[in-house]
Parts: sequence; structure tokens; C-alpha cells
Amino acid sequence: MRLGWRYSHKQASKQAKLLLASGIAVNLGLLGYFKYANFFVDNLNALAGSSHTLEAIILPLAISFFTFQQITYLVDAWRGETREYRFLHYALFVTFFPQLIAGPIVHHREMLPQLARDTLYRLNAGHLAVGITIFALGLFKKVVLADGIAVYATPVFDAAEAGGTLTFFEAWGGALAYSLQLYFDFSGYSDMAIGLARMFGVRLPLNFNSPYKATSIIDFWRRWHITLSRFLRDYLYIPLGGSRKGEARRMVNLMITMLLGGLWHGAGWTFVLWGGLHGLYLMVNHGWRKLFSVDEPSRLRRLFGWALTMLVVVVAWVPFRAESLDGAMAVLGAMAGGNGLSLPEQLIGRLGSVEQWLIAHGAVFHGMFLNGVFPDPKSGIAGIAILVLIAALFPNTQQFMCRYRPAFETYHGEIGRLRYHWLEWRASLVWVLFISVVLTLAILHLTRVSEFLYFQF
Repeated sequence: MRLGWRYSHKQASKQAKLLLASGIAVNLGLLGYFKYANFFVDNLNALAGSSHTLEAIILPLAISFFTFQQITYLVDAWRGETREYRFLHYALFVTFFPQLIAGPIVHHREMLPQLARDTLYRLNAGHLAVGITIFALGLFKKVVLADGIAVYATPVFDAAEAGGTLTFFEAWGGALAYSLQLYFDFSGYSDMAIGLARMFGVRLPLNFNSPYKATSIIDFWRRWHITLSRFLRDYLYIPLGGSRKGEARRMVNLMITMLLGGLWHGAGWTFVLWGGLHGLYLMVNHGWRKLFSVDEPSRLRRLFGWALTMLVVVVAWVPFRAESLDGAMAVLGAMAGGNGLSLPEQLIGRLGSVEQWLIAHGAVFHGMFLNGVFPDPKSGIAGIAILVLIAALFPNTQQFMCRYRPAFETYHGEIGRLRYHWLEWRASLVWVLFISVVLTLAILHLTRVSEFLYFQF
């Protein structure tokens, strides 16, 4: 904050640039030590055959989020885009607890004007009602939906790490279950952050906008972790040159951005692989759009685009979830049919010549879940199907709450009205009863073990 204040008092641009570089270096240096020091030492040992060790480093909570927020403040202060230098406001901006742990990555121009208002320190019944409603919906998503489907994801990935052999359907079941767990987990976090902030009369930027409705990977990144995408675009991709230096340089910049975005999520090669996959996806998507421009895709094209996007996103979530590259490859190999295809015994004798072809290509008829890794298969399949329908077809929280402007829009038109306006939230007895039931169910489920997926960030 002190460096930001000094920028406006420095006439020499070289001094200002030196101060900016120093501020960014300090922030990235602390992030690098706490989050990546052991990762660096482990890889150095693997390459050099050495045995250097570091004591266990305790990761400060939310260091990745507040580091990025401080960097945005420094860069924008250097550009002359901020003139807010009161220390208490700045400290509140960096440490505002509703969004500190899991985002969104807020921008100073969105937050500091709100934090400077006197009305912030007085309770408002309208803000409380809207905030509690959004928070209740988010808590329900996290502890009921996300944690409920997690029991079908964790055993599959644990078995892969332990060297177990997964069947085709076990691997796909675990990958889909984790994809839905992460979706509702992050959606729940985002809603709870927006709801908590709204209780104080503060509006946060939208960070999650039904990404599993995306019909392309570009569309996916306009919907998933929106504020991280914005940060990477504005403070990494564009400074690297963006698309201004030709198509080849654009593709390189996309890959660099996504690789570093993957590494931001965690200190491990699995996260680098995840970022690399999304970098490749984006390169292909941009190349396709350049070659085949369609103004208004048909319904069939949109359906195909959605299915393909979901397929590649689910595949990429495997290394994101796996604890090691070996574990990720084990799950991906099983998903590709490397361990054969297991089908229900009831199909024996009913497939004609197709049955012999399947057997010749490694299919077995002993059931889809041979190893018992996937617990309670019928309930798991039903749960996955229901959550896919909710994610792909149901309105999101922002649409239900659209009358009350629940969050800032990063991209114009993100928070649209519902087709049936009577479904939109309003202060009525029906909605009070509904939210009371939702909140009660969420609180009752707090007795279960709950994974905090964003702890590593």
C-alpha cells in the first residue's frame, strides 16, 4: 500500500518502475517461498540426485488470493488508476473475510469505494435478507450436494494412487463425481462469499456463472473462476502481448498463461498438466473459430459443443484431482478402456454378433463395478445424473436473485432474468419457508466430514 502511495509522488518513471518491480517481487517471493519452496527442492533433488530437505512450511490461509489482489493494486497504482491510499480501507480491501479464502479475486476499484461508505457500518434489513438467502443456497450446495457426491470420487482416486486396477465405469464414475463435487463446492463457496458480503451491504464481482452450461472452452473460462481469468488476462496474457503480435505468438501466450494459472492452483506437476491441457484446448478453440466462423450456431451445434466441452473438462479434472501423475495416468488409462470394458451380466446372449466383438476387444460381462471401488453404484449413478441435470439445466443463484443485483457483472449480461419471473426471489412467506428448509438441511449436514477443496490455494 505504501508503494502505491509513493507512485503518485514519483515524477521519474524509472523510479516508479523500480518501486513496482520491488513490490511485485516481494509479493511473489513470499508466495513462492510458502507455496513452492518444497516443490522446487523436491524437483531439484530428483534432477540432481541430491537429498536437500526443508522443514514443513505451513501455508498461510488464502495467500494466493490476497497476493494477486495486492499485485493488482500495485500495478493499477503505477498506472495512475487508483488514488485511494487510506491504510484502513486498503487493509480491509485485502483482508475482507467473506471472499478471502476462496475468492473472488476482487479489484480495488470495485471494493474501495464501497468500503469508504458510512452506510457499510450500519445493518440493513434488506441486505441481510438477500445475503442470508444467497448464503443459505451456497451452504446447501457445499455440504449437501458437493460433499454428498464426494463419497463416489474419493475412493476411486485413492484406489488409483494405491496401484489398484480400475474398470472403465469406475474411472468414469469417479471422474464425473469429482467434476460435480468441485462444481458445487466452488459454486457454494462463491455464493457464500457473495451472501456474507451482501449482509454488510457490499457487492462482490460474480465469480461463477454456470460453467457446465458452456458450449466451448472459451465460454467455459468466461464462466469458471471469472475473476482469476480476468486477472490472468489483464496482468499476464495482455502484458505478454496478447493477440497483438500474430497468431503464433497468441498461441504461445495462451499456453504460458494457462500453465502459470495451473501452477497457481497448486505446487505440483498435476496442476501444470491441468493448465497445459486447458492451454491446448484454448489454442484449438481459437484456431477453430478462426477457420470456421459461425454467427449463430444451430441447436444441434450448441448441443455438440456442450458435450465436447464437458468431455474435455472432465478429462482435465483428473490430473487436477489426482495426487500424483501416476495416479492421474491410472485413472485416464482406465477411462480410455486400458483395463477393458466391464458390462452387466444381464447382457450376455442379448447383443448378437456385437457380443463377440466386444469380448475380442477386452470387454468382460461381470458387472460394471468389479472391484467394489465405486460404493453403492445405483445411488452413485442416480446422484451423478441428477447433479448433471441441475448443473446443465437449472437456473443459478444469481438468476434467482436477479431483482436485487446480487453481484457485479464482469461481462455484460452475465446475470439474466428468468423466463418465468415468478421464480425470482422476493421477500415473501413462500421464499422464507423454502430458504428456512434449505438452511436447516445444510446445518444438519454439517456433522459430516467436509473436504475443503480450496485449502491448497
